Amino acid sequence: MLTFSKYQGLGNDFILMEGRSGQLPAEIHTPDPSWVQRLCDRRFGIGADGLILALPPENDAELRMRIFNADGSEAEMCGNGIRCLARFLADSDGDGPGRRWSIETPAGLIIPELQNDGQIRVDMGGPFLEPDSVPTTLLADVTGLPVGDLNLGGDTVGLAAVGMGNPHAIVPVDDLNSIPFERWGAELECHQVFPAKTNVHFLKVHGRSQLEIRVWERGAGPTLACGTGACATLVAAVLLGLSDREATVELPGGPLQISWKNNAASVFMTGPAVSVFDGVLNPDLIPFQASITDLSIDEASVVKAEQAAPLQAANHESDNSQSADACSEEEAQSRAQKFLASNSLDSMINIATESLEQRTLSRLQRDTQP
Repeated sequence: MLTFSKYQGLGNDFILMEGRSGQLPAEIHTPDPSWVQRLCDRRFGIGADGLILALPPENDAELRMRIFNADGSEAEMCGNGIRCLARFLADSDGDGPGRRWSIETPAGLIIPELQNDGQIRVDMGGPFLEPDSVPTTLLADVTGLPVGDLNLGGDTVGLAAVGMGNPHAIVPVDDLNSIPFERWGAELECHQVFPAKTNVHFLKVHGRSQLEIRVWERGAGPTLACGTGACATLVAAVLLGLSDREATVELPGGPLQISWKNNAASVFMTGPAVSVFDGVLNPDLIPFQASITDLSIDEASVVKAEQAAPLQAANHESDNSQSADACSEEEAQSRAQKFLASNSLDSMINIATESLEQRTLSRLQRDTQP
């Protein structure tokens, strides 16, 4: 059985899978886009804006994050996603306020921290303003901010571009409700001035410390929130002279607190992340069936469960067994086969269910402590 957790940050929701100790099969480390699409489908799958994998680090960080959009494409970073990942890690490991994680992402090293009120504060690193690093073909103005005017179906739209490890277009508008949001969002996402496509944020300035945006997310379309987008919006608003360096950014899903001390500093984002539910995938939704087609359906389900679980069940076979991350692949396979020979599918399902129940109970007990 392949377990997962569902988390949301301001309504931006994600499927999270634990693989820090090598629990996830290789097929899931770089998943097939069609499988991600199926999982994220809100009618035929779990439903989410994306899939997040917690994986072993490649360098000196604690872990590595890979995040895939609902269309199956990989994103470099996601602010709401990394907050959800941090909360997932805290819930899984029983960590309390003050816990920080160093997380490798394609956008660089990101460091979230659990706050006393349960929110997550994230050092997002500095913004990317060089056009090639966004990337965009827009030219930078005297402040160093890439800006320009684009024609969208006869409408002239002024915008700025900021990179936060992923590309963002920020479009100041007078009224968020009167713009052709979906048409402009879809056209800007794929516009030729953004060679890697872009996230799009329509900005209404209510005051120098109060910004509001509507989000069109690359690979997902309209979403309730975008953490990197809120950061990019503040940077653009500061350089356009529209905002102070610390502001509340109101998104459809709720507010984020964003600060940027100076042009050479990191952008900091603070906001919530909430557990929704834990679950187990139906075997039909597991993408590596072909590798075990020589087994019966029931046997195959057990193998999938053993491959996906953190080898805790197999560890029951010996008090002196090594941890999952210390196991060689050959040893893990041997232990798995031994376990399969002595356990039924029902017992594997019970083990997976008990693990989820224990995790949920631990989270509830921690959250209700004074």
